[in-house]
Amino acid sequence: MSVSMLMMYISFLGMFLLILAIGLIVLSRTKLKGWLARIVTFLAYICLIAGGLIILYVVLSGPTR
Repeated sequence: MSVSMLMMYISFLGMFLLILAIGLIVLSRTKLKGWLARIVTFLAYICLIAGGLIILYVVLSGPTR
């Protein structure tokens, strides 16, 4: 597997985590209440931070050959 393909798969993982964070936040604010909503919100923010860091790494790593 080339480095370019690996970076593409890593960026897909970052995008998936960002989309998952959006879904979890919407779920926790509309359907859940109490401590369960807080746990889901915490997981959503963890996904948001991880996805953002992954995308930042992919963008700042520059082009591959």
